[in-house]
Amino acid sequence: MSTFRAPKGTFDLIPPSSAAFLAVREAMSETVRLAGYQYVETPVFEDTALFKRGVGESTDIVTKEMYTFTTQGGDSVTLRPEGTASVLRAALQANLHKAGQLPVKLYYSGSYFRYEKPQKGRYRHFSQVGAEALGAEDPMLDAELILLAVEAYRRLGLREVRLLLNTLGDRTCRPVYRAALQEFLRGLDLDEETRARVEINPLRVLDDKRPHVRAQLTDAPRIADYLCEECKAFHGEVRELLTSAGVAFEDDPNLVRGLDYYTRTTFEFVHDGLGSQSAVGGGGRYDGLSEMIGGSALPSVGWALGVDRTVLAMEAEGLLAQEVSRVQVFAVPLGEQARRLLFGVLGQLRAQGVSADTVYGARGLKAAMKAADRSGARYALVAGERDLADNLVQLKDLVSGEQIPVAVAEIIPTIKEKLS
Repeated sequence: MSTFRAPKGTFDLIPPSSAAFLAVREAMSETVRLAGYQYVETPVFEDTALFKRGVGESTDIVTKEMYTFTTQGGDSVTLRPEGTASVLRAALQANLHKAGQLPVKLYYSGSYFRYEKPQKGRYRHFSQVGAEALGAEDPMLDAELILLAVEAYRRLGLREVRLLLNTLGDRTCRPVYRAALQEFLRGLDLDEETRARVEINPLRVLDDKRPHVRAQLTDAPRIADYLCEECKAFHGEVRELLTSAGVAFEDDPNLVRGLDYYTRTTFEFVHDGLGSQSAVGGGGRYDGLSEMIGGSALPSVGWALGVDRTVLAMEAEGLLAQEVSRVQVFAVPLGEQARRLLFGVLGQLRAQGVSADTVYGARGLKAAMKAADRSGARYALVAGERDLADNLVQLKDLVSGEQIPVAVAEIIPTIKEKLS
């Protein structure tokens, strides 16, 4: 065993479990690609100020969880704790919002880092797929993104994901609500750190997960009672669009998410099979974030779906395959002539989009067939000297056990026909 181990709070993504992660990423990515979202990839570290301004000085992410270090050149950089601020920075830097039709639709997939207390479903290194629509203030866009996430979970077979929905108002109505909430929170039994948060960003207190704090929030003022007419109408249309699409949701007045940049629509997807770390994804509208990081006004909305937690949700629902097939065809050569012939056949199969592998080194028939079984292949292609003398190979169905002779010239079309 190696002297070194993966850092605390992280894990290695290795076969066979890695196949589930790839499947989740692809299902999420394919869903948004079908809606016109294009791929973007940003550096894994950014200027620390980007996250302090964008994510929020009062958030746990900024105050406690960021991996920040000073470069040899003296710059302060931070491993990205979330994706939205980086994607928006990249879009603004490239002037994508000035290049053509709005909104600019982008999606991304990658690793993110937060220094947290490690537990199942909460790691210091985690994976997300995200989607952002930049430059349009339209409730249909909010609904579209929520529906795309719903579709991604549906594609993966998940049935027990619940959608929580809220609105946080905007710069017109939220200050009034903020003042009322502060007045209420100042009368509660809170620790010093939380009291400081009441003064900086009281909505963050609503996101507190500690039972003794949540118990005191039962009678807290509700944002719904303070919304301006525009925000009421905007949120009402989002709700109507979701309902007309047949998507069930639960109104959650305490849903503020863990980031400071959200305005109006906020939403979260939860799965009760994951215990305390029940969130599998979420997002919302962030109309003011562009200005926070030095850009012009650019109303936007987006989400991030957790790959790690989605895999755990699939495990909880019994959706993960026990055995994963590495390849469709496994070649079993017996002798040097067969090795050379089947080596060429493997290349032809792969060029035709058929996954194929073989044994390496000197292996007997028994050991080679065991390797074929372990690969999960549907078919084994067996070639020995006697068959090759007749210009034949044997094609064995590893599920049924049926074996048929196939002419060498017909190997590729025969396999493709059977796989189809």
